Amino acid sequence: MSCSCHDHVDPLVPQSVVIEDIRIDTDDVTTFRVVKPEGGKPFESMPGQCAMVSVPLVGEAFFSITSSPTETNFMEFSIKRCGKVTDYLHGLEVGDEIGIRGPYGNNFPVDDALKGKDLLFIGGGIGLAPLRSVINYVMDKREDYGKIDIVYGARSPQDLVHRKDIFENWPKSQNTDVYLTVDKECEGWDGHVGFVPQYIKDIGFDTNKVALVCGPPIMIKFVLQGLEEIGFKKEQVYTTLELKMKCGVGKCGRCNIGDKYVCKDGPVFRCDEIQELPDEY
Repeated sequence: MSCSCHDHVDPLVPQSVVIEDIRIDTDDVTTFRVVKPEGGKPFESMPGQCAMVSVPLVGEAFFSITSSPTETNFMEFSIKRCGKVTDYLHGLEVGDEIGIRGPYGNNFPVDDALKGKDLLFIGGGIGLAPLRSVINYVMDKREDYGKIDIVYGARSPQDLVHRKDIFENWPKSQNTDVYLTVDKECEGWDGHVGFVPQYIKDIGFDTNKVALVCGPPIMIKFVLQGLEEIGFKKEQVYTTLELKMKCGVGKCGRCNIGDKYVCKDGPVFRCDEIQELPDEY
């Protein structure tokens, strides 16, 4: 689960990138596509890794890289408005410049432990953002993986992100099924209604696959319990942890849990590894 992405990039020095495209996903989630001033994506990464996005005189914040490493011309971030830095980012326009440094952390083991396996992706809300990088990587290398199931839920239809992917692109992929759900019934929605953890048990997936889970902490907690109830072992499930990461290289200590640093040893963990962490998370 390691890569050579740091070989040619100083992870502590932000580089300037230009916002090439802006897509409004929901009322509070926007996807930014960035490129280097001379064109091309800022650096190489692997699915599940993160980067620090900075705005001079405003601050910086840690975000998952939303685009697949197979994209050669740009990098994308899906950012939820939730504070000073994100408020500022949501006010930017195409052509504006921001800073970016990375990549940070480990990645989902797409080229070893996941290769050749049936995969179950489970996302909630903005948690689909980091999973999108993995899903599109798998889609672009489709012959290397087995059956793909994607379960994604949000509070309402208006809160579903990456709508073109979930409604058009992914359902059209070979041997792929997409299951969508929203928390409550609402006008205009004829799909499934209910919470993701229960929906997974209702669908009744077989356990001969690997599950990748990302979403709000409370959703992850109950999804992991649900997967265990239907027979998944902890060694079959990967998830991400997101604490208050600041430096990105395990020096400041803000994301320390026991002997682990989320920014360095994570953010991707296999669930049997999480079991060994202290209860402070």
